[in-house]
Amino acid sequence: MAVDATTLPMPTSAPAATTGTNTNTGSGSSTSTGIADNFQSFLLLLTTQLQNQNPLDPLDTNQFTQQLVQFAQVEQQLKSNDQLASLVAIEKSAQSTQALVFVGQTVAVDGSTAHFDGNATWNLNAPSDTSATVTITDKTGQTAYSGNFQIAKGNASFVWDGKGADGKQWPAGDYKMTVTAKDSNGKDVAISTEVQGVVDSVDLTASPPLLSIGGQNYTTDQIKRIVRPSTTT
Repeated sequence: MAVDATTLPMPTSAPAATTGTNTNTGSGSSTSTGIADNFQSFLLLLTTQLQNQNPLDPLDTNQFTQQLVQFAQVEQQLKSNDQLASLVAIEKSAQSTQALVFVGQTVAVDGSTAHFDGNATWNLNAPSDTSATVTITDKTGQTAYSGNFQIAKGNASFVWDGKGADGKQWPAGDYKMTVTAKDSNGKDVAISTEVQGVVDSVDLTASPPLLSIGGQNYTTDQIKRIVRPSTTT
């Protein structure tokens, strides 16, 4: 409920202490409070109004009390809004901190388009053993590579070195993988693909922050896993 201050009955000679500033003479410090913070101010406003009302036309005390309570509730709601804004700011800061952790990490995200620059990696997930045809196309739709593979049930990685089936070396850029697969009974099998790459940078001006992976932007909730580089001894 919106409350217009002009509709609130006020005493004809309200004390200065009810303006919202209390002074602690013992410590020499002053703090600004509102009616919702200081119950004494609430009572002082109430009793002062009652003392100064017209005896021939007394104010309904229940109505006056209701108005003051409503005013206090509105002020409390405004303060709650301030607290919520602070919580949102804290959450944004936490998201930014979380996003910065991924910079320089190799991650896997849902998708079929990977950036090739020396190599490109896709992760495949097959629900069963399948015979699959893997096709890689450039951004114009031209086929850069196509080959047939036996893919076992579970997760597998496909690393492309940028060479076509004819040995042609393709330039750096974005390439899309399409997988069509069939099981032993000849039924189509859906194989999900993930793009694997290094997080180059984070855009903290976006909400939520965006991770840049091979020129593509992703949010942190799209990351499926962090891939640790293998080490050789």
